[in-house]
Amino acid sequence: MPKLSSKIDTLPDYSLAPEDVPLVGSLVLEDAERERLKSRIAESLQRQGMALVAHYYVDGDIQDLAEQTGGCVSDSLEMARFGRDHSAEQLVVAGVRFMGETAKILSPEKRIFMPTLEAECSLDLGCPPDAFAEFTAQHPDRTVVVYANTSAQVKALADWVVTSSCALDIVSSLKAKGEKILWAPDKHLGRYIQAQTQADMLLWSGACIVHEEFKSKALEDLRKVYPNAGVLVHPESPSSVIASADVVGSTKAIVDAAASMSNDTFIVATDRGIFHKLRQQNPSKTFIEAPTAGDGATCRSCAHCPWMAMNELRALDRVLSDAEYRNQCEIRVDPALGRRAQLPLDRMLAFQAR
Repeated sequence: MPKLSSKIDTLPDYSLAPEDVPLVGSLVLEDAERERLKSRIAESLQRQGMALVAHYYVDGDIQDLAEQTGGCVSDSLEMARFGRDHSAEQLVVAGVRFMGETAKILSPEKRIFMPTLEAECSLDLGCPPDAFAEFTAQHPDRTVVVYANTSAQVKALADWVVTSSCALDIVSSLKAKGEKILWAPDKHLGRYIQAQTQADMLLWSGACIVHEEFKSKALEDLRKVYPNAGVLVHPESPSSVIASADVVGSTKAIVDAAASMSNDTFIVATDRGIFHKLRQQNPSKTFIEAPTAGDGATCRSCAHCPWMAMNELRALDRVLSDAEYRNQCEIRVDPALGRRAQLPLDRMLAFQAR
């Protein structure tokens, strides 16, 4: 593996501290109330001509509503494509803020709403635009590649935007052209890509609060209990966890692997929200959460992003039925900023379309 520049050693650690992570409890509704809300939401989407775009990590009822009403449940790459290509003039994005911003950047003429704008992302928060601008200015010889989990301001500073579905292919292509990479914000995903491609990469020091908490020792102990289980790992996880995986990949890759592999049991190292789709598509298979805490460790996320958990039925119903609240939850991106941020996004989408 190429040796990282010593500059990385002097970067501040932009991983979020426990006190910066919100405590969000799971919504508990009586069955009758759940069904009432789901019916109201479906009717509102149809009546207002809105499309619901949901990530694999959000509430299972919202995932079901998206598919039942002609919307989309997917990873962030397909969410970006779907929102851009769908004929609806208004989109509701159930996920985290960068996903709503991406939809707005790619479709500036559309109105984009979210169940709540409080749904942030630890990677986005861990890459402040001003600090990142200073970092890129110090390395003008490097091609700036940023993960989709970043703000519009950070995307506007990039040459390329990537998702976990296409990062390996894009970085491999850039390496083949002799380009040196400045990567942000996820250091674990960056190290994985660097190991796979041998590219010259300078890494920002952010991390996802969910994936960073998976523990390799506890995972190996769990594999002894389930020796025939397949291990599916998202590449935002630490390298020691990735080393134990049978499959490393994006949320879409994990969903596909669970369906195609012959194992009847899987240990899954990503947000537990994905279990809804995994169990839905593979009812005869067993899915087990990878461990997130070892002896004496604390758990900031316990394998579920607290910001993703903010996407719940009551908030979704409110954004559809309360015009004042909907206006508060609209994604707005300065048009000039959006045009700059669209360039690296368009490069990614064009690369994937080849």
